[in-house]
Amino acid sequence: MRRPLFALLLAATLAPGAQAGAPERYLDLLDLHGTPTSATDRRFNLFFDAGAWHGYSLPARDEGTGFSGPFVHSLDGGRWAGRRFAAWTLESISGKPIALASTESHAGPGYLERTHAGGGLSVRETLFFADAWHAVARIELSATASRDLHLQVEGEAMGGAPRADDGGIVQTLGRRSFLATRLFAGREVAAKAEGPRYRLEPAGPLHVEAGKPVTLYVEQTLVVDNAREQPPLVDHADAWRRNRARWDGYLAFADTAHLAGVSDGDARRVATKAVATLLANWRAARGDLGHDGVIPSYSNPDFNGFWAWDSWKHAAALARFAPDLARDQIRAMFDRQRPDGMVPDCVYLDAKDNNWRNTKPPLATWAVLAVYDATADRAFLTEMYGKLARYHRWWWTARDHDHDGLAEFGSTDGTRLAAAWESGMDNAVRFDGAKMLPNGPGAWSLDQASVDLNAYLYREAIDLARIAEVLGKVDDHAAWMKEAERIQTAVRTRMFDRERGYFFDIHLSDRSPVRVYGAEGWTPLWAGLADATQARAVSQVMLDPKKFATRMPFPTLAADDPHFSPIKGYWRGPVWLDQAYFGMEALRRHGYAQQADEMARRLVLNARGLTAQAPFYENYDPLTGNGYQSPNFSWSAAAYVLMLTPARKAP
Repeated sequence: MRRPLFALLLAATLAPGAQAGAPERYLDLLDLHGTPTSATDRRFNLFFDAGAWHGYSLPARDEGTGFSGPFVHSLDGGRWAGRRFAAWTLESISGKPIALASTESHAGPGYLERTHAGGGLSVRETLFFADAWHAVARIELSATASRDLHLQVEGEAMGGAPRADDGGIVQTLGRRSFLATRLFAGREVAAKAEGPRYRLEPAGPLHVEAGKPVTLYVEQTLVVDNAREQPPLVDHADAWRRNRARWDGYLAFADTAHLAGVSDGDARRVATKAVATLLANWRAARGDLGHDGVIPSYSNPDFNGFWAWDSWKHAAALARFAPDLARDQIRAMFDRQRPDGMVPDCVYLDAKDNNWRNTKPPLATWAVLAVYDATADRAFLTEMYGKLARYHRWWWTARDHDHDGLAEFGSTDGTRLAAAWESGMDNAVRFDGAKMLPNGPGAWSLDQASVDLNAYLYREAIDLARIAEVLGKVDDHAAWMKEAERIQTAVRTRMFDRERGYFFDIHLSDRSPVRVYGAEGWTPLWAGLADATQARAVSQVMLDPKKFATRMPFPTLAADDPHFSPIKGYWRGPVWLDQAYFGMEALRRHGYAQQADEMARRLVLNARGLTAQAPFYENYDPLTGNGYQSPNFSWSAAAYVLMLTPARKAP
């Protein structure tokens, strides 16, 4: 069913504009130039913001006017619905084309911008998001002498033929999804579509006076589900001011970045790029997603949803500069919590695609406390406490096969693959010989207890105790502390190998260690459950250049392991930034601050291209610093936010 969208929109008036402006050091943090050659082209970086499901890029400087796009992420895991948006042409009153030369093309924080000039005319075109529905191209014309001009705005669709509708253009993308494009010029606008191309033209010439810029707006609105959404009207000038105020806040936060031994300029550029990456992967509540959240990476078609432990890491970083989004990121996962407490592995626009074969490691309480520490939002603790407690208890009900007080990763369908997914370390060497054991209906465990899982559960019990204390739940506080003490004793006495000086998973059959040196072995230090002797021994292993103190430190598998495969190994040797961050914090927690700073410096300076224009990658080669797998990866960006900026403390 088509709604008369354009009939509800207000016409914008011509208004003087202001230059976007941004500190030069924050321009072009990423190269956002690219033009799609196919509907699924993901070769280059894109610009998203404000939770939008549609994004854009800058064409090459000499490639006409306007912007590439949109790329619509809600379609089939993501595909291009347009090749060009808001391209403009100028003619004199006599109909003679006016050609302007491209002078600049930049990606700024929160906007894309192109400028053209020549013959006493200049045009500055700025693309920004007014909100999650509306992308706006702001076209500002300036002249050195008064003149009248004809202007046309053109676009080109990819898939779904556009049609003229009530002075605008509508492109149907699916049964309930459509894209609407309209020009706001303070007067009637004629719309025409022919094949994949369309044109919008204001009635009559535009009069531009010397020194008095004229501003027009081209609005592109994506409706993902016409039956559920009613996009609001947009005051474009006010939306631009609010956009700048929002991004000024983000930049002020990024300017707090600091790391000893790294120039503040580099630290702040990396932090700003991390903020921009998280916001580029921000997606608003649509379809069956009940709250906003952050996807892992728009560059990978498999990552078009929210994952559980990704969400916890994203939220911990977002709490420092976007706490409202951090809250919603957590809520989006708990919206789908089962009555027994389980939280799904991942959730999607269509709930039928949600993965219930497994969950992910329990870091949700850590994330909730990060939000509380940043905001002092006691109501959020009240909202989340019961849900967190049920999730925590679910682990002991569904994932402690022999009821010995140490939990195992597992699955709901009995497959080892899903159990490995539940760990988050899909193909880790420690699981190579593991088998599945039934626990009951819909509950299976691996035949080994995992040290990272139990360290997370210890940390979660400690954090739940703290929340209970804040909420005045005295008995709950005591019970959580008692549970934490029990887990601490079990991990210290049964999972630490004194001979090797490291924590390992243990086999359920004979309690023997699974002697694989992986990132899981320092999780007890991060969680705070190791004693001083254990922390000293594990730190020595972590700082061994033959194992973990590599050029880019803290690979997920020791570099001297025969299975070490840093390029194609996925979890068998590459550096994953979440585990590297936990490793750095593990050292710092136990008095090795100088060594932690050195490892952090390597993570910043030895990640190839990170202080220049390279995106954040899913993982890195610990020997070279080359990035691999998905670019524009959110939890890598989150780890750098946590690494480089001070924790936000509510007054």
